Amino acid sequence: MAQKVFVVGVGMTKFTKPSPDRDYPEMGKEAVEAALSDAGVKYDIVQQAVCGYAKGDSTSGQRVLYQVGMTGIPIYNVNNNCATGSSALFLAKQLVEGGISDVVLAVGFEKMAPGALGGSPYNDRTHPLDKHTAKMVELAGMAKAPMTPQFFGNAGIEYMKKYGATELHVAKVAAKNHRHGAKNPRAQVAKEYTVEEVLSSRKIFGPLTKLACCPTSDGAGAAVLMSERAVVRLGLQNKAVEIVGMEMATDTAEVFTEKSLLKVVGYDMTALAAKRLYEKTKVSPKDVNVVELHDCFATTEMFTYEGLQLCGVGQAGKFIDDGDNTYGGRVVVNPSGGLIAKGHPLGATGLAQCAELVWQLRGEAGDRQVYPVYVTNPVPHKPGSYLTSTLQVLERSVVFRI
Repeated sequence: MAQKVFVVGVGMTKFTKPSPDRDYPEMGKEAVEAALSDAGVKYDIVQQAVCGYAKGDSTSGQRVLYQVGMTGIPIYNVNNNCATGSSALFLAKQLVEGGISDVVLAVGFEKMAPGALGGSPYNDRTHPLDKHTAKMVELAGMAKAPMTPQFFGNAGIEYMKKYGATELHVAKVAAKNHRHGAKNPRAQVAKEYTVEEVLSSRKIFGPLTKLACCPTSDGAGAAVLMSERAVVRLGLQNKAVEIVGMEMATDTAEVFTEKSLLKVVGYDMTALAAKRLYEKTKVSPKDVNVVELHDCFATTEMFTYEGLQLCGVGQAGKFIDDGDNTYGGRVVVNPSGGLIAKGHPLGATGLAQCAELVWQLRGEAGDRQVYPVYVTNPVPHKPGSYLTSTLQVLERSVVFRI
């Protein structure tokens, strides 16, 4: 029988512009120690650890954790591109859920090179996205622009042509996330920008301007996961946030058989993972109040609303115009500022999103708090029972959503 899984401690560094002044061991240690402190536990009770990073040498996870403690536990290293941090969380959850361990640590960190995300350093072998790139070139050609914005910019263009959304909608998404991020002390870009400023910033590709793209970032995030019996034994009921569902999906065959740039960038993955999650948890999209969504580009957020069933097919433009993606609307998307404002250190992003959701559900998000009354009040309860909030997480191989 599957065990219930709870997040009892989270931590993250401030995300920053890449700098030679901070290295990944320092950032990873800071996030781990913050998560342990938040949970009120020592490292020596951790039974296994999963470490995520996309840019780095083998066993970097051991280099980070040996600073915190050398207790002989299994340490796994995960590289899954932009979903690296959430993959670490997913695997840690499975270790607890399967009854293998009661206390598992997940940490993600990244030290990135300045400038746009570059290509692979491995030029003597097949690039893992060669088929996706060939499909994009077949459908849209190749421009003199960074590759990643071309993928997501072209997908945005397809969505705009198909459903009548405009560059204004893309800019509204970006401006909304900058507005949210201005309230986040850990955000890399903690400054508000207007829609007009987003539109007039340097053009990157298609509808994407500089302010509608996430920056390159350094940073780290971590989470301590526990089983139900560990939570009760350690008296951490009021810290515990339950992961009631988590799904991961990869591409379906239609990516290469159909002529759709939206499918090439993973629209079907999101929809598939969301469908599985809602079915397994019996949670409706209408029940969701807060979403941390992988907005590597503002176009990505726009068409991901549909995949998560936050709006109907072709209705993202109206969803944005009605303000249903922000405070006072139907659901608050990216109260942290999202990747566009908070930053995107690849290995850390998923765990930083987990941290934001935990803070929101505990009522600890400060000026970003969506619903102060959303967290269950600590009323008297029977011995052996406890109160928790719920964390609904779904994940895919490229991005991380709830």
